[in-house]
Amino acid sequence: MPVKWVLHWQPNAGTTVNSQILTEVSQCAESINGIKGGRWKATLNFYRPMLKEQVNPVEFPRDFLGISLQEQPSKYYFVIRGQRIVLEADSNIQSIMEKLQSYKSRVALNFEGFQYQIGDFQLRVGKVVPVHSESLRGIVMEMDYLPISSWEKSHQIMAEFYDIWQEALQKRSLPGHFARMEPNFGEYGLGDQYTLPHTAVQYASIMLQMIATAQSVRN
Repeated sequence: MPVKWVLHWQPNAGTTVNSQILTEVSQCAESINGIKGGRWKATLNFYRPMLKEQVNPVEFPRDFLGISLQEQPSKYYFVIRGQRIVLEADSNIQSIMEKLQSYKSRVALNFEGFQYQIGDFQLRVGKVVPVHSESLRGIVMEMDYLPISSWEKSHQIMAEFYDIWQEALQKRSLPGHFARMEPNFGEYGLGDQYTLPHTAVQYASIMLQMIATAQSVRN
């Protein structure tokens, strides 16, 4: 499958994300000849255990992330960061977890927006909002290079396109930029050939970064 970079909007110090920035970013995709396509969506849940008093909490992961991706709606991906594990399960695992009442979703976010085709690249630009709410919590972008599935071989051309994209955004003088993170996929047992678990790990990294940013703002 195509290599994907998942990036999130990093506001400048003293600023926050807003819908106008999202509009400007979408317009920027069209300004570099992006052809607007259909909608896309991913959903992420942050789980914590519902431990009984007699249970030793050391035996359980203290938290993990569950991710549903549009590319494979019949699957659900878990990222257990403490043990550096990424797992693929059938989507009905969510209803099983609800019945077992072993873990509860503490935070649930939708990542949703529109996709744009630019030559061999595909951009997905969208908002981050809580499930059942329209309160904007962030902006995310998926950047795909369609011809190559090797993370290593695609890196240079992806970096070049990323620079072009950043230059186009800078012309709009927006108060922030898209930050890219490179998780150590090897820690999760993932190889060079790109797969959906690679995407799940990237979303987990972004989620944790957003939580850290929100906590720093409150402090």
